[in-house]
Amino acid sequence: MKKETVLLVTIVLIVGLLVGILISKGGRESRQTQAVAPQAASVNVQQKVGMLEDLLAKDPSNRNAWVKLGHTYFDSNQPIKAMEAYDKALELDPNDPNVLTDQGVMFRKLGWYDRAVENFTKAQEIDPAHEQSLFNLGVVYRYDLQNFAGAKEAWSKFLERNPTGPAAEQVRGELEFLKSHPNPPRNR
Repeated sequence: MKKETVLLVTIVLIVGLLVGILISKGGRESRQTQAVAPQAASVNVQQKVGMLEDLLAKDPSNRNAWVKLGHTYFDSNQPIKAMEAYDKALELDPNDPNVLTDQGVMFRKLGWYDRAVENFTKAQEIDPAHEQSLFNLGVVYRYDLQNFAGAKEAWSKFLERNPTGPAAEQVRGELEFLKSHPNPPRNR
């Protein structure tokens, strides 16, 4: 593969992940990013986790607290803990496409691609208009499972529902790449 192609694919992936993060944040409460020293950020996360855990010790059926705990672990790059908190939230309400999608992203981060696909698919069954789950489904199919047909299907549905949204151009670029590369690259 040419260096230019590898560079282009890398850039498209990075942009895609950034757009995916931005889109996913639109469906849940805003989480502000602060320019703070890593130690201060760590203390802030620890404090937030402590407060949420205290709240959940008193009221383990507080679904919103489980979701916020999952988001806190998600944002602090702790996928196992995020996945577990999302599990608790989904026990209380299994029909939340946003939580299913966030948990699916954590499954992907852990390399559990089949579980990520299951979550994104279930989110789509619950809410066929849920764009972020479709976008992420295409990403897992394309980049992790090398299932180009699955990626084309997911991203085509994404464009049907969101032809002009912020990620539409990126998805069009991905689909163009897939048209010109109908077979996944083989590992040597």
